[in-house]
Amino acid sequence: MNNIEAARTGIVETGRKMLASNLVTGTWGNISCRVEGESLIAVTPSGMEYDTLQTSDIVVLDMDGKVVSGDRRPSTELPMHLHIYKNREDVNAIVHTHSTYATALACAHRPVAPIVEELVQVVGGDVRVAKYALPGTSELADNVLTAARSRQAALLANHGMVGMGRTLRETFRICEIVEKASKILILSHMVGQPLHLSFEDVQIMREYYLKHYGQP
Repeated sequence: MNNIEAARTGIVETGRKMLASNLVTGTWGNISCRVEGESLIAVTPSGMEYDTLQTSDIVVLDMDGKVVSGDRRPSTELPMHLHIYKNREDVNAIVHTHSTYATALACAHRPVAPIVEELVQVVGGDVRVAKYALPGTSELADNVLTAARSRQAALLANHGMVGMGRTLRETFRICEIVEKASKILILSHMVGQPLHLSFEDVQIMREYYLKHYGQP
């Protein structure tokens, strides 16, 4: 399997996991990743059901957005994906979800506070809210990049959330954890005032996650 086919396969598998985990409904949300060893990205097509996607449906483009492989129309959020890749060398995969609890906070323009240890480990702190802009616009792309500064995720006001990671597997995990932390935040407000982790503790846990967590 060459690198383009590996990227396409990874996106199809991630899309099915995203649907099964209720992070999206229908055809909404989108997924992309860099093609290893190439100045190319692979991205989901616009408006296609995740459970019917085939690897041939995944669109491969250069960093200027020119299609180099595939017959489908790429995701309408392609400008956001390209803008992130061009400005964040640490990001190799992007998963955009419309998960329920994260979107609830996004609609209230409320960040996901740093109250859960696993959240700050994988995201780097709180999850900020990107200012509202219409889907698919360069303004939205700019707003997301600003909100995700020094973070691996951002909420999109009145829209959903986006996770950014080193691999598709890690990025999907980030999206799951942001959704879980969003639910915990909303529930914790029902029983009291949630307490934030300190800045110092957040930095220690983030550093440990990046350098020591998992297997070499």
